[in-house]
Amino acid sequence: MKKNIAVLGSTGSIGTQTLAIVRDNPDLFSITALTAGNMSELFAAQVDEFFPNKVSLQNGNISTSNHNFEIEIVDTDTIVSDSDVDIIVIAIPGLAALKPTLKALEQDKTVALASKEVLVVAGEIIEPSIRFPFTKVLPLDSEHSAIWQSLRGEVGLENHLSKLILTASGGPFRGMDASSVRDVTPQRALEHPTWRMGSKVTIDSATLMNKAFEVIEAHWLFDVSYTDIEVLVHPQSIVHSIVEFTDGTLKTQLSMPDMRLPIQYALGYPDRLPRPSSFPSREIYEMPTFTFEALDEDTFPCFRIGLEAGMRKGTYPAVLNAADEEAVKFFLQGKVPFYGISDLIEETLGKHNSVPNPDLEDILESDAWARNQTREIVMKRY
Repeated sequence: MKKNIAVLGSTGSIGTQTLAIVRDNPDLFSITALTAGNMSELFAAQVDEFFPNKVSLQNGNISTSNHNFEIEIVDTDTIVSDSDVDIIVIAIPGLAALKPTLKALEQDKTVALASKEVLVVAGEIIEPSIRFPFTKVLPLDSEHSAIWQSLRGEVGLENHLSKLILTASGGPFRGMDASSVRDVTPQRALEHPTWRMGSKVTIDSATLMNKAFEVIEAHWLFDVSYTDIEVLVHPQSIVHSIVEFTDGTLKTQLSMPDMRLPIQYALGYPDRLPRPSSFPSREIYEMPTFTFEALDEDTFPCFRIGLEAGMRKGTYPAVLNAADEEAVKFFLQGKVPFYGISDLIEETLGKHNSVPNPDLEDILESDAWARNQTREIVMKRY
């Protein structure tokens, strides 16, 4: 039977690649609903191609007069509650992904989660739904998908799992020291050597905040303590993560860097699907030499700051995420320097009085406070 899929955030990088998987597998998947932030030619083309029953736009309207099929214009809550939907792909950037995710889980839906912010800020809230082996929350990050695939079939993990090792490309400034990175421009920071992503995620990859977020995600997804999660820089981006067991065995998942692979693994689970169209076919001897390096926390302080906030729990992760979003925005606008990002985040966290065991209201209030606080610091300092 076909799986009916709703894609929240269909015009972004993850959304468009999800639709590419559906396009390759029309006998396995159908699109029931699409959402986007704004009306665009791309969104209109997606509606024309995939015939969703329901659509939702955060801003603007979509005309249905040019379509020879019926489209219902609804809000996002209606989509995630739709009994016809089997899998909801959460590809909305930022904290906006949190409420739809929580709503979907309340409706006992299967969620394919690409938005890091959900687990970063609300891991404590949705913990019962997200632990391995996954049934309701399926990770789309390549690193977490690699761990998922490496753990599949293992038993007694609570006794046999030793360590998780996440890999990082190192971003555009790998190998540079702090003095060389200090004055880099937004344009330079957006030149990621491996992955094509939105501007916010690309800057987070340049600062390595993205990797701190992934460690926090791994903590919640796999019930592994922070002390048992390590990060290594692997510039070739072929080894996507490594699992170490107590007997010294290492298991990993290797592939060319292409987000379609973890997306289709989640959509097709428990089956594996044929390789995506135009996916490069390479013999193992054609792959580059693998190298691994230690992560330079002195040059990339955002990693340390993010990890510390995650370990402190409470509403610190919500403040971390909000301050990071604001700081990255100011950097992209040319209002703060590259290291202004880490300075702003650290100062905002230092002013925060955390709420232990937060609920959704606590998270949203802390998010709003952090954004205002970060803006005030920028106004005074820059």
